[in-house]
Amino acid sequence: MVKAILIGAGARGIGAYGAYALKNQDEIKFVGVADPDIERRMYFSIQHSIHSDFQFSSFHEILDKPKFADACFICTQDSIHVEPAMKALALGYDVFLEKPMAVTPEDCILLEKVARQAGRKLMIGHVLRYTVFFETIKKYIDNGSIGRLMSIQHNENVSYWHQAHSYVRGNWRNLKESSPMILAKSCHDLDILYWFSKSTPTKVSSFGSLSYFNQRNAPLGAPDYCMDGCPLQEECVYYAPKVYKNAPDWMKLPVTNKMTDDAILEALKKGPYGRCVFHSDNDVVDHQVVAIEFENEMTASFTMTAFTHENTRTIKLMGSLGEIRGHMDKEEIEIYTFGKDEPFRLKLTSEDYGHNGGDYGIMKAFIRLLEVGDNQEVTSDESSVMSHLLAFAAEESRLEGKTVDFKKFVEGIKHNVKI
Repeated sequence: MVKAILIGAGARGIGAYGAYALKNQDEIKFVGVADPDIERRMYFSIQHSIHSDFQFSSFHEILDKPKFADACFICTQDSIHVEPAMKALALGYDVFLEKPMAVTPEDCILLEKVARQAGRKLMIGHVLRYTVFFETIKKYIDNGSIGRLMSIQHNENVSYWHQAHSYVRGNWRNLKESSPMILAKSCHDLDILYWFSKSTPTKVSSFGSLSYFNQRNAPLGAPDYCMDGCPLQEECVYYAPKVYKNAPDWMKLPVTNKMTDDAILEALKKGPYGRCVFHSDNDVVDHQVVAIEFENEMTASFTMTAFTHENTRTIKLMGSLGEIRGHMDKEEIEIYTFGKDEPFRLKLTSEDYGHNGGDYGIMKAFIRLLEVGDNQEVTSDESSVMSHLLAFAAEESRLEGKTVDFKKFVEGIKHNVKI
């Protein structure tokens, strides 16, 4: 059985990795936790029967102690990943690090080098590779069902409400506090494109902007905070009390630990989740496209947009002998063979777990990696770095209005990294 410590008892730490441990107590047990929020720290400790001697308010405190577990899960905010990961690796922990692994390309490469030098295992939370949906698509690519893969069209339909929650009001709304949205939200998706391509990117281009969720589009009379007498509260789909009183727990938790209606309304009065979506301090894009060319001549286009009803991913893969179309939330895949009128249709079933079963799958894989050293060639730290670098290259292209030579981009970053 793997013994682990958790740094960051938020939605992912409690609701994904902690939840897995509670359901699979013969595989993994959390024996220590660090979080500055005493309520969340205590909640996690009670759930996992963690002794008070192993409850800490910061990652500094828990990592000042000699190593007392096998693995360290780091689920802090994006900008607080590198320092605890470096310290945990130096202490001899194998590390599971939430995505994005770092908010600069240099730090991504540095972490991979340090893990390799320390002889420790480092896995990044690219949970999409572990969904039945994407695993099934990969199987049909690899068995030649559509011939040579030529092109991919992939969409991350963020949805209007998820954009407002996480990227307008939430922790990932602001570049200085988090990271570019293409990294924070979509390094998952770029990882899938890299995984499917089986090739190295050569050129990257990207376009996108913050076009809607800004003050230019604020309705007349809309106050800075929804509860300060918004005249449009009846019809506005973003009116905070209406949104959060009816939200699932994962959306309520960032608003207030108590999650009762009274506590939510109090927190919304002047808290970040109570702001008008047109008067927030968000500066990340609300739509972006990325085009990638690979060495094997495969091309891929990726669209991330807030302006969808569904919160899901859709994909179309085009090959020399056929094509694959998929809808992630419907768990439907269609495989078309050229010359045949009707597709082969698959209706999938995944674990009743986050990210369409990906959270469950990646925990299984991480435990297997620690116990038998087997990652089944799914997610290595090296491939995770590559998908992060794709995100950084896309952002450079978007900001500078140019096509990025990916090889030169990576070489330039690696030149700046010193251990």
